[in-house]
Amino acid sequence: MTKKSFLLILPLILLLSCSTKPEKKINDLIPFINVAFGETDSLFIGDLFFSESYEGISFNETAYFDLKFEVSSGLLVITPTKNFTGVKLINFTFRNVGYAIPVRSNYREKFTFSYKPEKEYKNLTVFGTFNSWNRLQHFMSDEDKDGIYSVDLMLVPGRYEYKIYGDGQEIVDPGNKNVSPNGMGSFNNVLIVEDMKSDIDNFLYLDEYKKEDGQKITFFSPSSGKDEIIALFNNEPVPGDKIGINGDRITIDLTGDDMRGENILRVVRNIPGGATNTQIIAFYNGEPAGKSEEINSWFDGIIYSLMIDRFNDGDESLNQPIIHDSLFKQANYQGGDLAGIINKIDDNYFTDLGINTLWISPVYDNPSIAFQEYPEPHRWYSGYHGYWPVHYQRVEEHFGTMENLKLLVKKAHEKKIRVLLDFVSNHVHKDHPFFVNHRDWFGILDLPDGRKNIRFWDEYRLTTWFEPYLPSFDYLGSKAALEIMTDNAVWWLNETGADGFRHDAVKHVPNEFWRKLTFKLKSNIEERQGKKLYQIGETFGGYDLISSYVNNGQLSAQFNFNLYDVARMVFLKKDESFESLSKEMKKTFSVYGELHLMGNIMDSHDKVRYMAYTDGDIDPGKWDASAEAWSNPPQVEDPLSYKKAGIYLAYMMSIPGLPVIYYGSEFGMTGASDPDNRRMMRFGSDLSSDEQAMLEATKKLTALRNSNSALRYGDFYTLFADNSVFAYVRSDLNQRVLIVLNKNSESKTINLKLPALFAAVLAADLEGGETISVTDNSIPVTIPGYSWKMFELNK
Repeated sequence: MTKKSFLLILPLILLLSCSTKPEKKINDLIPFINVAFGETDSLFIGDLFFSESYEGISFNETAYFDLKFEVSSGLLVITPTKNFTGVKLINFTFRNVGYAIPVRSNYREKFTFSYKPEKEYKNLTVFGTFNSWNRLQHFMSDEDKDGIYSVDLMLVPGRYEYKIYGDGQEIVDPGNKNVSPNGMGSFNNVLIVEDMKSDIDNFLYLDEYKKEDGQKITFFSPSSGKDEIIALFNNEPVPGDKIGINGDRITIDLTGDDMRGENILRVVRNIPGGATNTQIIAFYNGEPAGKSEEINSWFDGIIYSLMIDRFNDGDESLNQPIIHDSLFKQANYQGGDLAGIINKIDDNYFTDLGINTLWISPVYDNPSIAFQEYPEPHRWYSGYHGYWPVHYQRVEEHFGTMENLKLLVKKAHEKKIRVLLDFVSNHVHKDHPFFVNHRDWFGILDLPDGRKNIRFWDEYRLTTWFEPYLPSFDYLGSKAALEIMTDNAVWWLNETGADGFRHDAVKHVPNEFWRKLTFKLKSNIEERQGKKLYQIGETFGGYDLISSYVNNGQLSAQFNFNLYDVARMVFLKKDESFESLSKEMKKTFSVYGELHLMGNIMDSHDKVRYMAYTDGDIDPGKWDASAEAWSNPPQVEDPLSYKKAGIYLAYMMSIPGLPVIYYGSEFGMTGASDPDNRRMMRFGSDLSSDEQAMLEATKKLTALRNSNSALRYGDFYTLFADNSVFAYVRSDLNQRVLIVLNKNSESKTINLKLPALFAAVLAADLEGGETISVTDNSIPVTIPGYSWKMFELNK
């Protein structure tokens, strides 16, 4: 048996409210899981749904799977016994209620990677986004001794980047001319695996919603029988007598179901070679989610990320930069504090910007002296960023006090703004009492081969140190460390009243930690207080690695770096087609679901500022611009760069997932790599006219997302994608919204063909107020260069 975690398709981890459902019901939404015939996999039942105990769970026999479950370990082992594509259900009973686990087996295509080396290698492998860049997994061989090495892999449709690896050398596949810059001075090969062609439309459309004579939702999709339809209301299969089929229309009747609180309907249709998209319909107290202006779930969130020290100086008495002859201003404290954030909450800066969630950088006490980084050129830094904790309960004195932090959370809540704390679980500073008093809780710095275990991000992923003065926990070797640090996270939320966490360096911390933490958070806060928390993590890697932490037993979400990496190149490179982004979006849906909580970014404190790319200061294929950060910091020179950034913001505000605005990006702040991407924030008269204009444009975009539920809860249907224009429609039970983006300088006029089902006659511009007639399901749209438009489609 191969023991590994399932790929969980996680659309709605946090939507079901624990305060409105009977205790006997499962409160988490059980996610889809992906399986493959011929492979036996395992998962922890706690990653599917939370319970204090799983005693009494009983799985039904099924013709498609062999199931084994051990209550003591919580391990569910599944072996597909039949080869199928599409969706099947694993039915089970828990506390006298019947539930189902939706299981998806995707169409996969065999692809042969081959390479004829010009010299002899001891080992050749292929590695890429399909295996989280694992260099030692897929070995190539020369079976017929013709000098050509190859390996066959089964891949689901999508876009992949890869390279060949030989004896420590990364090699670009010369047989594949489709390449993309990898940001490290080289290129990756790009492989596109297409969907299996079918003469049947494979999209399940949302048709109409009727409440006059009950709760009835109609979908459109060619169908030949009820056995093709999979429908779940929350986690329970919808009975066959509530599924009606009339020609190409499928009606789900929810009349009589308990609609109190938050409820989810999921519908998918099996088709030849696979399944349609999954329609995910959210309700709140019987009404479609998003119909009211209240923030009902985390899907309504817009996150604003800020660094405390670089945001706003509200208490000048705290301004005491560290004195060191080699410590430059960029790496020192610059005066931002908790009082400065409180002042901006009081001034309605975040409210006017349309923000409803604040993610603030770590508040821990940090060392009061500078330290030198290990890699060349060995620059000196202070702990201004907060990621060098020297205590587990004290607040950094440069930022203020615990009372300041509590007041910040209180005032934010009064403005209906949630607060995420940044929790550092991977490491502490060497002066932290945990390291001083419990050296056995931490991993080793000196490896057996004489190397320092520093920044081996993949080779020693779970034990590597970031710096010689930042010891990393060894959670697998120390249960005491695991218990104390997960307890500490619960303490911070209980002490401050904050609403969740952003988690640092997630992939360097084992899954056991995240399971223990989330179990404690659900037991001690969510179950007792009826408060839904949100946890978003930071992991760089492939889909398999990133998604392995995203489930009901671990994190709510992670930042969607895989989607960002493709989107950045598509938006910034004139000859890159939006078709690539559309395919990557589809890949994201296959992993996280069509409606998910993943964070969509434009830039961050670890990324080059987007404006530095748009203005041409940094090549889009370059992710490390440290040299520019210190020697040639970018300045925005071209006013058109603000419009280019505005198009990306429009995209980010109109796709599934939660948009994350990094402080200053709302007006187009530029910057190279750390620390240049952490410049001091500016407000009001300190902004140029172009920056003021972009700030106002950003406010319009957040207002559009906040006031149009389809942009938060709708499905996603690509209408058109080429090298200039990306057009897509998002539909929920309240509305259909058409989004059109033009990334190039020339004005474009396109005639978009809408599905006949939409029956649209008018398209109303949500921002400009104009209306366009729709004739024979066609809508002519003229969109100027570097601009966007959003229309509500009306019957």
